[in-house]
Amino acid sequence: MRILVTGATGLAGSHAAAALQRAGHELVLFVRDPRRLPRALEPLGVRGAAHAQGDVADRASVARALADCDAVVHAAAIFTLDLRRAAEVERTNVEGARHVLELAAERGLDPVIHLSSLSALLPAQGAALRDDAPLQAPRDMYARSKAAGEAIARGLQQRGAPIAIFHPGSLWGPCDPTLGDGVRTVLGFIRRGLWPRTPGGLPFLDVRDLAAGIGAALAPGRGPRRYLAGGHLLSIGDLAELCRRITGRRMWSAPVPGAWMRAAGRAGDLLRHLGIPTGITYESMCTLTRAVPCENARFEKELGVALRPPEETLRDALRWLHETGELSAAHAGRLAAEAAR
Repeated sequence: MRILVTGATGLAGSHAAAALQRAGHELVLFVRDPRRLPRALEPLGVRGAAHAQGDVADRASVARALADCDAVVHAAAIFTLDLRRAAEVERTNVEGARHVLELAAERGLDPVIHLSSLSALLPAQGAALRDDAPLQAPRDMYARSKAAGEAIARGLQQRGAPIAIFHPGSLWGPCDPTLGDGVRTVLGFIRRGLWPRTPGGLPFLDVRDLAAGIGAALAPGRGPRRYLAGGHLLSIGDLAELCRRITGRRMWSAPVPGAWMRAAGRAGDLLRHLGIPTGITYESMCTLTRAVPCENARFEKELGVALRPPEETLRDALRWLHETGELSAAHAGRLAAEAAR
């Protein structure tokens, strides 16, 4: 199949492109800046793929890129919790989704893969998220944009468009060309060696497992469907223990009420408005403290994906972060010693 991949210079899009090329598909990578392609894709072994330059917020450039394609993987989105970028997030995550999904449906592409987010389904209406979870109306910037983009996808599904919606959790793994706010927040905890013990947790998914699921879903004739892919729900205590085992460093933790974490997020938002970067935001703290387990059964069984153990994912991610200089030898601990041997 000839597949258009949007967002190919991001974490999900780059790993999806690599999995699809390994499976023998012909790729067209839709990017705003082709100069970013080597850094994102060469470490994953992607070579010789065609690209189309444009912006998902520009309907005409999307239409040109879709020409002669059989299917599309729409992974383009801005993941940021920086409130100063609200207009950019709305333009890309909502209007961009509208252009790609509507034009793909009009042209009869099958399937159309749309990457949404668990954040569009929060707060959960029960003790766990399920495939039939309704869209919520989140107030926070990023979650609101993903819910609006998914509403477009669901509307097209109701009219019969063969759109497969994926709801990934927090994506982790090696070869991350973006290093989003979620990863940077956890890196801050690792560097300090101090972790808050708070309710909730992180829906932790290996990006390579998501890419495998996307590849398995790229078969025509299956119609509209949705896949929850939240991965493993890890508490902050779980993450701290994994980091302790992987790095060999001592990790300290202290109990912190969820309300305090959300208040700290509000303070972080205020500091960002003042031009002072921080590692936490109100939105990220809401997601962290209100997370619930996610039922991944359809994603695993129908698509044949066996989720990696979180320790394997985190080890591979931290090793790569050390190799690229994002995590110092002192903070990588045992991983740095292994790399030096």
